[in-house]
Amino acid sequence: MKEHVIDAKGKAFGRIASEIAMVLTGKNSVLYRPNVVPSVAVRVYNTDALKISGRKMLQKMYYRHSGRIGNLKEETLGNLMKRDSRQVVELAVFGMLPKNRLRKEYMKHISFYKGQVPKVTKEE
Repeated sequence: MKEHVIDAKGKAFGRIASEIAMVLTGKNSVLYRPNVVPSVAVRVYNTDALKISGRKMLQKMYYRHSGRIGNLKEETLGNLMKRDSRQVVELAVFGMLPKNRLRKEYMKHISFYKGQVPKVTKEE
């Protein structure tokens, strides 16, 4: 399984999400096939250090509903970033993937981390 490490520190929110979606679908590979989930793993670090432009922190809303009457919950991007910045990137990538049976399979190949990229030490 090929592994891609993406450092999100200081990068634009949507650009990171579209880059992850392209890697997950395999569109950056010569062997792209739309009906096959490629064997790639994507690790995204520093999700809490994303660059978000404009007034998105106050104006962009996320909605969820339990299915019961009157239980529509809404939350701003700023509050969601404080609570869990990994979920913000996950929702953006989920929305950019193709809406078919493979979308859940693509999402299994992503890992999100709030902290720094770990230093790799080679043992000789």
